[in-house]
Amino acid sequence: MDFAFLVDPLDTLKTYKDSSVAMMREAARRGHSLHALQQEDLCWREGRLEARVTPIELLEHSDAWYLPAEPQVRAPESFAAIVMRKDPPFDMEYVYSTYLLEAAVAQGARVFNDPRAIRDHNEKLALARHPEFIAPTLVTRREELLREFISEQREVVLKPLDGMGGESIFRVSPSDPNLNVIIETLTRRGTRSIMAQRFIPEIAQGDKRILLIAGEPVPFSLARIPRPGESRGNLAAGGTGAAQPLSPRDAEIAETLGPKLWEKGLFLVGIDVIGDYLTEINVTSPTCFVEISEQTGFNVAGMFLDALEAACP
Repeated sequence: MDFAFLVDPLDTLKTYKDSSVAMMREAARRGHSLHALQQEDLCWREGRLEARVTPIELLEHSDAWYLPAEPQVRAPESFAAIVMRKDPPFDMEYVYSTYLLEAAVAQGARVFNDPRAIRDHNEKLALARHPEFIAPTLVTRREELLREFISEQREVVLKPLDGMGGESIFRVSPSDPNLNVIIETLTRRGTRSIMAQRFIPEIAQGDKRILLIAGEPVPFSLARIPRPGESRGNLAAGGTGAAQPLSPRDAEIAETLGPKLWEKGLFLVGIDVIGDYLTEINVTSPTCFVEISEQTGFNVAGMFLDALEAACP
């Protein structure tokens, strides 16, 4: 099969841990043809979308990890699938890319994750669809409501709705001397909505990333454990990852959400669970394939390719 991967520039990918690279290596091992493209390679003209793609051959024993061929312009529907793996930030260029990929779907292309589903599932606000699994949560831009919530819950995590990698996440309490400036900064003086969640002490045991592939959970999560003195488990914020089997509660959440998200066209999802609570639903470019595979021996990329092949008859 021909697969196209929409990714960040290939030379910027950290090959030793990048999940997109793991997917491509598994696809190449199975004999599939690989092509890479970036956002700027999508073009709509005269009623049709076209893509400028670069065929790549993966190299095993070389300083370089891939060998590119001459770029080609191809119709998106000529591929078995386009795998959308552009990393956040989820800015307007990302949104425009989903519109362009939606045009590709209208032409008959298979795109995973579905571009409209990506656009419709804010990774923070998607929690509102599953209130039975979340800790007390508030979304607002109003300072008085945030203060009231913090007073009730005592310890609270504040975060922007468009953040990633643990950026701009604050743990606060009613007596925090910096509370005023934190709320003002995050809400941009009441002009931007943010999320407030009751602090979950089990973060000390890790922020668990659970991967869902075509509605089915990977049987291991990666618990991202905060470094000493930190309350963020994100690997980008210095957390360390420890793979572990899904707990009964993890499995309950994953098995409930998985089929519903796949029905919406979300082929690969990374849900985050702290303790017994769902905290985020990541749909843009979920990671942790390599860490889980290396620590457990479970071939996450293999499970992904099995499902991708099955979805592309």
